[in-house]
Amino acid sequence: MNVARLSEENIDRYGEYVSIVYEDTEYTNVQIERDGRRLAYALKKIGVNRGDRVIIQLPNSPEVLSSFQAIFKAGAVVVPINFLVGHDELSHIYRDSGATTVITSVEFMKQVAVAKADAPNMKNVILIDGVLPGTLSYVELVDNSSDQLEALDTDDDELAALIYTAGTTGKPKGVMLTHKALYTNAYNQYNTVNPGPDTINITALPLSHSYGIALMNGTLLNGNKTVLLRWFNLEKYFEAMQKYKTVATTAVPTMYIYMLLYPDADKYDISSMKFWTYGSAPMSKATIKQMQQRFGGFIVEGWGLTEAGGNNSINTLAGFNKMGSIGIPMSGVQMKIFDDEDKELPQGQIGEIVICGDMLMKGYWNMPEQTAEVLRDGWLYTGDVGYVDEEGYFYITDRKKDMLIKGGENIFPREVEDALMGHSSVVEAAVIGVPDDTYGENIKAFVVLKQKQKASDKELIAYCKEKLGNFKAPKMIQFMDALPKNIMGKILKKELRKLD
Repeated sequence: MNVARLSEENIDRYGEYVSIVYEDTEYTNVQIERDGRRLAYALKKIGVNRGDRVIIQLPNSPEVLSSFQAIFKAGAVVVPINFLVGHDELSHIYRDSGATTVITSVEFMKQVAVAKADAPNMKNVILIDGVLPGTLSYVELVDNSSDQLEALDTDDDELAALIYTAGTTGKPKGVMLTHKALYTNAYNQYNTVNPGPDTINITALPLSHSYGIALMNGTLLNGNKTVLLRWFNLEKYFEAMQKYKTVATTAVPTMYIYMLLYPDADKYDISSMKFWTYGSAPMSKATIKQMQQRFGGFIVEGWGLTEAGGNNSINTLAGFNKMGSIGIPMSGVQMKIFDDEDKELPQGQIGEIVICGDMLMKGYWNMPEQTAEVLRDGWLYTGDVGYVDEEGYFYITDRKKDMLIKGGENIFPREVEDALMGHSSVVEAAVIGVPDDTYGENIKAFVVLKQKQKASDKELIAYCKEKLGNFKAPKMIQFMDALPKNIMGKILKKELRKLD
């Protein structure tokens, strides 16, 4: 099974149609798939062999879509990289993955040169927008190659992708996803949420992240048209929603917060929008209510992990959504709540969310001990703490590693963050535990205020005491211009801990 079969099934099922609109240019599914075959042919010709790792270091573009197809078809392993990462992280991924080839752009050549100097296996640099000494031209490789190439018939457990996750501490870990895992994950989505081929999507989610990759593969099965943005730009997002009458989008909470703060949003007619799906990070109830009031439609929360293909649970798109819930498991996915002794807990009791299915990763690249910690008896231990209700809907209360213990009592930062976000002056909040002589740990909050809004630390602490009681209210508050985040808008608490 080769995950590249998804693009072939897409053409067999729907014929040729406009599948991507990028910077006002239309691309058909046949064009993207054909360029993938040609690039696969070229990759093999320049010495990319089965199992070789190939880096894609680019923002969203049609070339990224074709590159994924090419690498899959050649039986190589795609290593998607956030083009914004720093030199240390970039060099680590180049070196750790042992990649032989990178597909990138002229604008990133300085970063590539630095990382390549520390990566002895790197041989080929392919540029999508030009050619420099020592590099190859993507355009020439595609134009001068045959499209008569069949996807390699890979084994189910062969690696298809090596996706590096930042994690909470230490260097990024390479998540090994097989062809079967990615193929299964796409069908899990399709069998759970199938809005039909007439639904026009818009997204700026980076295709370097598992969330974006899952969306890319799932869209092939749905036969949707997608308006693909190079990156998140508020003006272009609203312009495209109006111009193409998009119906659905998938984003992360930070993007929606910026939309709410965008002063020109009312200039655009986005009444066609029906579904605002989000995941990767929690969204406060206050933000959800503001989205519904401002833009209408359904706010749909989902959840997933890179280690399980990216998309694993979701609320229904039919309008039955439980606010604050990550929904029910997708088709083909099992989810349970375990205690610290690996025993399943009954409904309503808080424990660790564990997940099972064919979409699970093979493990962490060259990290057997870390793999053994999270993959046990066929279950992936997610590190997310939560519970399941009587109707099978799951809720996350916090990350296991983020939980703090004050005076012997467990406190989940998310509860405090939600309370702070309920204040009319607060746009974002993050809570960590800090050492305390009396309680062992106490609560510190980092807060970003809305533009032109004011609030003192005493005011916010008093507000939390009213909402949560004295014990769960923050002891101290530090105001920030912005919270540190990764490319998917997830707050990096490890960076906040460095500030304390």
